[in-house]
Amino acid sequence: MPATIITSDDLREFKMELLDDIKNLLSKQGNGKLKKYLKSSEVMDLLQVSPGTLQNLRINGTLPYTKVGGIIYYDTEEIQNVMTANRVHHGLNH
Repeated sequence: MPATIITSDDLREFKMELLDDIKNLLSKQGNGKLKKYLKSSEVMDLLQVSPGTLQNLRINGTLPYTKVGGIIYYDTEEIQNVMTANRVHHGLNH
């Protein structure tokens, strides 16, 4: 099986694509209908990511979280802030 080399640019691009997907999913939830805090399982369903990917997003600081009594919660507003802060405009001069 041939080895695949992943560069930091590849990881950065993946992060941007994932953040765009998160933003799109959050915007589709409707105004005021999305819960304030989501549990890990809800975020995995929403983003369609594995537990390992969600853990990596926590570890590398991409997704802020709060841990209470062993349960991890994600603030939907903070997720939206991350999405806005990492928005990529391809081919546009700003």
